[in-house]
Amino acid sequence: MSEMTGLKRTPLYDFHVEQGGKMVPFAGYDMPVQYPLGVMKEHLHTRAEAGLFDVSHMGQVMLTSPEGIEALGLALETLVPVDVLAVKPGRQRYGVFTNDAGGILDDLMISNTGDALFLVVNAACKQQDIAHLISHLPDHVTVTEITNRALLALQGPKAETVLAQIVPHVAEMRFMDSLRIAMGGSEWWISRSGYTGEDGFEISVPAGEAVDFAKTLVAMDAVELIGLGARDSLRLEAGLCLYGHDIDSTTSPVEGNIAWAMQKTRRSGGARAGGFPGADRILSELHNGAERKRVGLLPQGRAPMREGTPLFATSESVDQIGVITSGGFGPSVERPIAMGYLPAELTNIGTEIYAELRGKRLPVTVADMPFRPSTYKR
Repeated sequence: MSEMTGLKRTPLYDFHVEQGGKMVPFAGYDMPVQYPLGVMKEHLHTRAEAGLFDVSHMGQVMLTSPEGIEALGLALETLVPVDVLAVKPGRQRYGVFTNDAGGILDDLMISNTGDALFLVVNAACKQQDIAHLISHLPDHVTVTEITNRALLALQGPKAETVLAQIVPHVAEMRFMDSLRIAMGGSEWWISRSGYTGEDGFEISVPAGEAVDFAKTLVAMDAVELIGLGARDSLRLEAGLCLYGHDIDSTTSPVEGNIAWAMQKTRRSGGARAGGFPGADRILSELHNGAERKRVGLLPQGRAPMREGTPLFATSESVDQIGVITSGGFGPSVERPIAMGYLPAELTNIGTEIYAELRGKRLPVTVADMPFRPSTYKR
């Protein structure tokens, strides 16, 4: 941790500074928002070739139990509305922690390593998540925060070609596969998913190996370092949520338009229906619909509409009906894009509403997401 700022640093901090990274506070860490290439070029490079992201600020958590992987899955299912038992060894699944009111405490990735469950949680929520796990899981489950590893993400159409030069086995992986592999005298944990809409990988390596690994990747022509700025525009084009903005402790998975992450087994009529915090509200909304929902939005002008922009049904209406939760310019789609919440009756694709920007009402169209087709390797 930096004595001057009180911010934590990832194992790659000095490397970012050497590479010209512009460091900013993010989720309690000193993180690169951009490099000399600039946000626009970083974004487009990731779409065309391969971008390297430092995501070591995120929480890496291991769940173990002497009672075995099935008991672990059943235990975790008491906290997430996800079919954890169906996640086979070498696979991972997206999920959410819910609270008693049916809101989302955090979103996370859940990997089955064969003898444990490996979770990756958001940086700003990780201490709260770990406390939540420890206080609610049964005594046979041991919750361990992994603090001696770095986490890097390599994203883009050339990610496989690049990473396969170092770890040939990744070429055999498919979307949502996970892998533990011996590398030299240590073990690397690799998953194939991503937060950009592109094919890509997340690689957890011992902290002491992170800089050399990053230098090896950046030395390749296809790879550029990518900061938080482009990471945000890439995930927005992919229609993916940012916790604390598009989903939070008041938002249900149904409202957040991520009900796809809840498998039939955990829904009404399923073999293990309910049994997670907030199940009454969430299962009711799955059956009856939610009063509001997260949607994609296309501003009709050229002005980007940012988080917090109020939404109205007409150009004259007094009552605000919703709000933009994420917005900006999409470099790949070459236009402003946004996401936000609207009453259910106004969420049909093509519906026109109005946003208030600098005192003016400007038309916005409800749009399908993602804004740009995803290219995961299925």
